[in-house]
Amino acid sequence: MWRMARPRKPLLSRDRIVEAAGALVDAEGLEAVSTRRLAAALGVSGPSLYNHFRTKDEILDAVADSVSARVDLSMFDDGRDWREALHAWAHSYRDALSDHQNIVPVLARGPGRRPAGLRLADAVFGAMTAAGWPPAHATRIGALMRYFILGSAVASFAGGFVDDETAYDPADYPHLGQAHLLAERRREVDEGAFETGLTALLDGLAPQYEALKENG
Repeated sequence: MWRMARPRKPLLSRDRIVEAAGALVDAEGLEAVSTRRLAAALGVSGPSLYNHFRTKDEILDAVADSVSARVDLSMFDDGRDWREALHAWAHSYRDALSDHQNIVPVLARGPGRRPAGLRLADAVFGAMTAAGWPPAHATRIGALMRYFILGSAVASFAGGFVDDETAYDPADYPHLGQAHLLAERRREVDEGAFETGLTALLDGLAPQYEALKENG
């Protein structure tokens, strides 16, 4: 019985395009993504990409949504109070972004029509209103948390300093005598800063929540 031979390369799919585009974004930034580069990476002709995506922006949206899909949302359904849930979600979101900093500008535009991004926004808003936050406050909390988390993922504070102790002359920068040590402690500094800021945000929201409950 005659059988069709298998193609030498896997058939083109949305998932393959998103994976290839994501790798380019991670390695070289948003501007590296083009139909020419993607087609070459996938071993196909450029026009074939348009059978799956109409524009480059649609491809980048799909890459961004694939990152959003990695964020754990289970903490909003497992009985934790709103503060514990936000804390766990914030860390999961930051973890998802940690290896994909170059896609953050696309995520910062908002979820638009991206399914995973919309599920994320829906989960946060739903959990806050279910906990008793008025809708307007729940919206602001969702926005505040996104600003903080996405901002923390844009770049490393500690990584912004060079490890050359001669770069920070005490005559010019009297308080940066140890700044050259920050680069080698990048993870410790950046994760500590994130946790400090997150705790401060949640500590600031807690009395507002109590006041709203007292006032009915």
